[in-house]
Amino acid sequence: MKPLTVSFGDATQRRAEPGFAPRRSRRIPKAAQRSCDVVTLPCIPSGKDRRAVTVRRTPLLGECSAEFFGTMLLILFGCGVVAQVVTGGFPTTTGATGDYNSIAWGWGLGVAMAVYVAGRLSGAHLNPAVTVALATFKGFPVRKIMPYIGAQVAGAFVGALLVRFTYSDAINRVDPDHTKATQGIFSTSPDIGVSLFTAFFDQVIGTAILVAVIFALTSAVNNPPMANTGPLIIGLLVVGIGLGWGANAGYAINPARDFAPRLASWLTGYHDAWFSTNGPEMYFWVPIIAPLMGGLIGGALFVFCIEKFLPAAITNPAEIGVVEPTPLR
Repeated sequence: MKPLTVSFGDATQRRAEPGFAPRRSRRIPKAAQRSCDVVTLPCIPSGKDRRAVTVRRTPLLGECSAEFFGTMLLILFGCGVVAQVVTGGFPTTTGATGDYNSIAWGWGLGVAMAVYVAGRLSGAHLNPAVTVALATFKGFPVRKIMPYIGAQVAGAFVGALLVRFTYSDAINRVDPDHTKATQGIFSTSPDIGVSLFTAFFDQVIGTAILVAVIFALTSAVNNPPMANTGPLIIGLLVVGIGLGWGANAGYAINPARDFAPRLASWLTGYHDAWFSTNGPEMYFWVPIIAPLMGGLIGGALFVFCIEKFLPAAITNPAEIGVVEPTPLR
């Protein structure tokens, strides 16, 4: 029999020796969480021998590495599909290389693949709004917020630079002056006639939907999907948001996804990257502040409207706990 593995939301892994299965969970005191990375737990023996279960916490460097690589992969899929659609059908953004539906599915599949890649190590937040919401409502360590966000922004920046240079010939062919016509490859902006207030509200709603459903999908007591299908469901969630909430402002719903590619495009020739399509007003702050607010609203809605009424669970994968194995029969 292979060793039993139980994964937890704070990138915690527990391996139980063959012959044992988890029986119940209890919290590790916060002081113990901070003071040690390895905890050895006693197990009820099977036969004459006594064994131990070792709880090893993934180092923060590994978690940040997963966030960096996962977010970079997300941008490679997402900005890549937008670049293909925009340059292939310019100026109509509809042609043989795709259309708006292609963009929605490209971003959704990018999210799914990124979650598959980074999920085991870091939990695959890939989004500062998700990280802040998890820290607020789900016990994610506050000390990890800034390292996670830094890794997400860095990964998105590198991914955007790769897209920028890979599609540089195509961009120069259709838009040699690097105008707002192709700026949308990298970052979002309100559509013509859409006010900053409407765009802000749109981003709040879209991110609230994202975080509320992510909380529902990752709750152990809310009929979550099987572990190997969870990333696909989250990807479909992003597709749905794109199909329903993309017209006003492009559904950034992720501060790292918007700010880092915007910065990369500005550094490589898009001098109007910080501004709205509709005029001279600064827009870059909207896809940063609004998603952070929306994530907190979505998390609060799930916690106080759904989770508080759910039955108690034996274990909660989003929390750090201690597994006490018992013999299999």
